[in-house]
Amino acid sequence: MERTRNPIRAVAMPSEHGGWGLTIEPGLLGLLVAPSLAGACLAAAALVLFVLRTPLELALVDRRRYRRLPRTRLAERVAAAETALLAVLVAVAAITAHDGRWWIPAVVAAPLVAVELAYDIRSRRRRLVPELTGAVAIAAVVAAVVIAGDGDPRLAAGLWLILAARVTTSIPHVRAQIDRLHSRDWQPGIILASDLAAVVVAGVAVVLDGRIIVGAAVLIAVVVVQQVRRRRPVAPVKIIGISQMALGFAVVAASAIGVAAW
Repeated sequence: MERTRNPIRAVAMPSEHGGWGLTIEPGLLGLLVAPSLAGACLAAAALVLFVLRTPLELALVDRRRYRRLPRTRLAERVAAAETALLAVLVAVAAITAHDGRWWIPAVVAAPLVAVELAYDIRSRRRRLVPELTGAVAIAAVVAAVVIAGDGDPRLAAGLWLILAARVTTSIPHVRAQIDRLHSRDWQPGIILASDLAAVVVAGVAVVLDGRIIVGAAVLIAVVVVQQVRRRRPVAPVKIIGISQMALGFAVVAASAIGVAAW
């Protein structure tokens, strides 16, 4: 007997399982480096924002196509509730932050979010551009959390760059692995360019704050590991996802340890 998906779950829960790890990593790293109540609220707000994207996209797509379905109304209600929760978390962060400049990374990342949303409302979220811009934008959460916890703004910017480098190398590799799994064409040139870009961005992060060198070293190790895996038989999707989460948390742990040990 075919199981029917819960309608609330269908409009409220993101379908991209890999997005959870990419959303958790910035908040976790920020709290490890500069723990604070405001930072915890911002990390939680990032998760709410990630979940909010699904009902918001459904509502905007239906509006763009001039249709109003039962799922449209449900998506609007879910989005409204999640927006209210997001507002509460941001308000608490604003009140309790040790440094009021925590919002600057969010403003800098806003154009990237706009690009991702533009693709979302046209039902093109699976393209490389929105996946990269969205992941780099959510990585800005680490900078906001560190600044809110009274951390060094240069360190905050450097940690953002490290996580940006992590997604810059990982997302194209994952896409290539999925293409290989389904016997689709993939472009090795994009993989090479993304790896080189990630190494350069990691280098800039170390220039901003030398304490990030441990995280940068692990980031380079991630690039090497992914290049090795690219030359081996492709793994199942679940294994790809688990390994990417492990690599991401390894970068987070190394970056936090490097900062703490300096």
